[in-house]
Amino acid sequence: MPPRLFLCRFSKRIGYGTTENSPVTFCGSPTDNLERKSETVGFIMDHLEAKIVDPTTGETLPLGMMGEVMIRGYCVMLEYWADQAKTEECITKAGWYKTGDIGSLNAYGYCRIDGRIKDMIIRGGENIYPAEIEQFLHTHPKVREAQVVGVEDSRMGEEVCACIKLTDGESCTEEEIKAYCKGQIAHFKIPRYVLFVTSYPLTVTGKVISQIL
Repeated sequence: MPPRLFLCRFSKRIGYGTTENSPVTFCGSPTDNLERKSETVGFIMDHLEAKIVDPTTGETLPLGMMGEVMIRGYCVMLEYWADQAKTEECITKAGWYKTGDIGSLNAYGYCRIDGRIKDMIIRGGENIYPAEIEQFLHTHPKVREAQVVGVEDSRMGEEVCACIKLTDGESCTEEEIKAYCKGQIAHFKIPRYVLFVTSYPLTVTGKVISQIL
């Protein structure tokens, strides 16, 4: 999950926002059901607008589809200090702030965050979100942890690579993982490469370093 999520311990509410958005744009209610509390970051705040767009075309996507989360309203900052180029990169002329986060909206304005655009894999023109594949791989009984990254490819641009840490005492093969995926996720999301690892490279704060190989 991106570090933009936060939890208000005293009111038991999940929220989401950025410094550039002053800083809360979505927040849940204490009366939300378990699904909303565990799978979303809450609903859009009053007097704010949110939309989901295709990261490559900028087209607004229907409810339920994943894309970049964009925010507009009083909360959006005016600009980055003394950095016009960065401001124009992140804020459109219509006032929409590009969060850089991948998510989706439902009919009630609740938002689900699924990852970051910088982690997105573009394979043959198809946008692939690593978090979606990782969540599926975690359902495999032998998989303890999975990290999915993009691998440069001369024909497809990028291919999917799954770096898998197995449950202690288990053994598995690349073919077994691919067979598990077949028919369960879209064919272009099935990892082209499967690596079995015992550890992942970490930042000083303990976060997994995920980048294109």
